[in-house]
Order: sequence, then C-alpha cells, then structure tokens
Amino acid sequence: MSFFIPTAMAQQAAPAPQGNPMVTLLLFAGLFVFMWLFIIRPQRKRQKEHQELVSALKKGDEVVMSSGMLGRVEKVDDDYILLEVADKMSLRFQKVAVHAVLPKGTIKNV
Repeated sequence: MSFFIPTAMAQQAAPAPQGNPMVTLLLFAGLFVFMWLFIIRPQRKRQKEHQELVSALKKGDEVVMSSGMLGRVEKVDDDYILLEVADKMSLRFQKVAVHAVLPKGTIKNV
C-alpha cells in the first residue's frame, strides 16, 4: 500500500500522427533556397571579385594588405608580390593577402 505514490495505470501510446511528406520536402527545399540566396551566392560573388582583384595586380599599384599595411607593388610573381612599404624597404607578401587596391597617390597623402 502506497500513500505517496499513486499507482500508474498503463495506457497505450497514441499512434504518431502521419504528416504529409511533401510538406517536409518543401521545407527542406525552402531551407536550401534560403541558404543559397543569403549565404552561398554572396560568398561566391565576393570570392570571384577578390580573385579578379588579385589577378589584375600590376607594378605601381598602391594596395592595402589584410594586415592593414599600405604599400606600392614593385614586382608581381605567380603567388607573391614584392611591396615597397618605405624608402628602400620592400616586403614579400602572398597575393591573396591583398585587401584592396587604392587610388594612385593615396600613400603620399597618408
């Protein structure tokens, strides 16, 4: 005899409601479209623009690196650029580290 715990009556579980599989499929398709429009497509566009920027580098361009360093391009190789950061001081960077190309004369104004 249990005063504190009532006796539990075993009940049969109700069968799980069957949903429409088309609703689930449409939900996943909608999620994919959302991800494509707002995540994948803009990222690919940025990658393409950066690749075009890097491939168009030439001697004399003034650039800002991803580290924030400013310099003038002295030499362009396949994967590297030689950047003049001060008088008679050049540093070698990977091309992919270029953040932006600046208008001519920007470094003199800084």
